[in-house]
Amino acid sequence: MSTTPAPAQLTKGHKKVIFASSLGTVFEWYDFFLYGSLAAIIAKQFFSGVNETTGMIFALLAFAAGFFVRPFGAAFFGSLGDRIGRKYTFLVTILIMGISTFLVGVLPNYASIGFAAPVILIILRLAQGLAMGGEYGGAATYVAEHAPANKRGLYTSFIQCTATLGLFMSLLIILACRYFLGNEAFEAWGWRIPFLVSIVLLGISVWIRLQLSESPLFQQMKAEGKGSKTPFRDSLKDGNLKLMLLVLLGAAAGQAVVWYGGQFYALFFLSSMLKVDATTSYLLIAAALALGVPFFIFFGWLSDRIGRKWIILAGCLLAAVTYIPVFKGLTHFANPAIEEARSSSPALVIADPNTCSFQFDPVGLRKFTSSCDVATAALTKAGVPYDVQPAPAGSLAVVNVGTSKVSSYEAAGLAKEDGKAKADAFGTELKAALVEAGYPAKADNARINIPGTIFMLWILVLYVTMVYGPIAAYLVELFPTRIRYTSMSLPYHIGNGWFGGFLPAISFALVAGTGNLYYGLWYPIAIALMTVVIGGLFLHDTKNVDITK
Repeated sequence: MSTTPAPAQLTKGHKKVIFASSLGTVFEWYDFFLYGSLAAIIAKQFFSGVNETTGMIFALLAFAAGFFVRPFGAAFFGSLGDRIGRKYTFLVTILIMGISTFLVGVLPNYASIGFAAPVILIILRLAQGLAMGGEYGGAATYVAEHAPANKRGLYTSFIQCTATLGLFMSLLIILACRYFLGNEAFEAWGWRIPFLVSIVLLGISVWIRLQLSESPLFQQMKAEGKGSKTPFRDSLKDGNLKLMLLVLLGAAAGQAVVWYGGQFYALFFLSSMLKVDATTSYLLIAAALALGVPFFIFFGWLSDRIGRKWIILAGCLLAAVTYIPVFKGLTHFANPAIEEARSSSPALVIADPNTCSFQFDPVGLRKFTSSCDVATAALTKAGVPYDVQPAPAGSLAVVNVGTSKVSSYEAAGLAKEDGKAKADAFGTELKAALVEAGYPAKADNARINIPGTIFMLWILVLYVTMVYGPIAAYLVELFPTRIRYTSMSLPYHIGNGWFGGFLPAISFALVAGTGNLYYGLWYPIAIALMTVVIGGLFLHDTKNVDITK
């Protein structure tokens, strides 16, 4: 593509349109992220029919289900947006998102309607994912097509802020509900309030989007008869398909795992693995997000001057190199007792290795009943890192921690009452041994190094701003106007929906299977490094290209 001089500056009216578009997108991300912010509570409400480790994995997979269908939403709504316009597609996606979110708030739980509850929940998550698949590409395309050529990075960076602001808003509303209702009432029924509030945001969003005018480039393209009648099919033609695959592997996949690793997995790590209470976890993440948001704008602005590609790849490389030390820093500052206990009294599971399973079952058909699985699941739930030492075949698993030895039990074939009695006895003995060895049942707020924890979280958010701030402009500039919405949406949502959306579930399963708190980080590290190599070798920069073609 050739470069062209920058057009005139945006008018006041155009800036108002971009603001309105961004604000509506904030509300849509708020809806989408509520589920992730409340995953632990949702696991108890809708997946109580399985053991707690499997229930948490199910809850994370239901969260990921919304991401799984995002590429399908991108294909459908992207094609719609390239054919009939950006504005009308916006209205459809926000309606689907808002109604689905509201319905989660009124959905009966597992105790009320049994298996139907998680099934309906997943259907609603799928609807949200389809809507989100059509949202981002339209917003980014819409804003970029209004912006001057030399400020596309800056103006689209405001769209990039919306996802983090939506997460920030969801955390603040959850915190307010917890504060006024108390934790017990919030976990029993108050968690529904943030979902119900979305109906108000839906009304505001629809009103905002009705004020939008269509993109001038789209109007010009339609007036000249240059639009595509089959944008999805045209996007899959050889040259463009190859480019989309390179964009997926060389930009979107790495951006996705850094984005979800630095925000969602960091929150999950704090609350579920380091046992920091939910309110404190939300406040710490919210503080880091508030400090990080201006850097979306900064890196968007910087990409207008030095280019998009190398900022994105630098963020991926920094994350890959530093993730393990940064997350170890989180442990050191947020719950030093785990670090101290691990050093003085390491937990060791002595078991027949043939009886130790990788406890990841996305369809819920397997039951992990061996004495090794019982022991490792209990330690994972307690947030205790452990190692496994081989024992003779057929031997019962034993947990060594400090000076204590706690024998596990075989859960297979036990009657319900016997199984509960065994579980209670084992849990009580193990808890006492862990407490004696110095492992905390939860993080001690008095020992949390607030500045140190926020700094570590801020570093993770900074990487997010590097990969996410410039990427909207980068994707818009890579594809022609007639198929832009579809072509940029597909690799973006496959990257974010599949590579990023499944990160929490995959990483948690890796931790549960190994006993290593940091083992789950190897997934985002590997994907980020892949992106650095492919993007560095096969993608070009796009600063100042002519996007009118």
